[in-house]
Amino acid sequence: MNQLHREAMRAVERLVLTLDVNGESRQMLLPSHKTLLEVLREDMQLTGTKHGCELGECGTCTVLIDGKPALSCLLLPVQLEGRAITTIEGMAAGSDLHPLQVAFAELGAAQCGYCTPGILLSARSLLEENPRPTRQEIREALAGNLCRCTGYTKILEAVELAAGRSQ
Repeated sequence: MNQLHREAMRAVERLVLTLDVNGESRQMLLPSHKTLLEVLREDMQLTGTKHGCELGECGTCTVLIDGKPALSCLLLPVQLEGRAITTIEGMAAGSDLHPLQVAFAELGAAQCGYCTPGILLSARSLLEENPRPTRQEIREALAGNLCRCTGYTKILEAVELAAGRSQ
């Protein structure tokens, strides 16, 4: 490593932050410029949250912040101290899958699966707020999550199935 590179590494501001991820509080020393997406994947090894466009347009990096969908590629961890962060790894209760995960598996709602974590988390937020959504309300809730493999029909059906089962 050359001298210039060493000086640049020292110049990176680092912060000690406590993040609540999937119900577990973790104190971490992090570069201030890292996005939540990078911290989740690189520092916490929670790779279910996917890199996509990194512009906030595709939804593959969706996580829940205090139960609401948010794009982790646009968030800095320093903004999230004291807030509950949920990734796809925190969706199941131990080995018991969430009803949405079961419905997606049963109906084959995921093809390549790359977009699925973000869609599942967005759908979970919807069902927690509105347990009996209409098809149009499901479409609107998932509008920020792009899928290149499906025509969305099975995804919509899986969300409806999970909603019907929770009654």
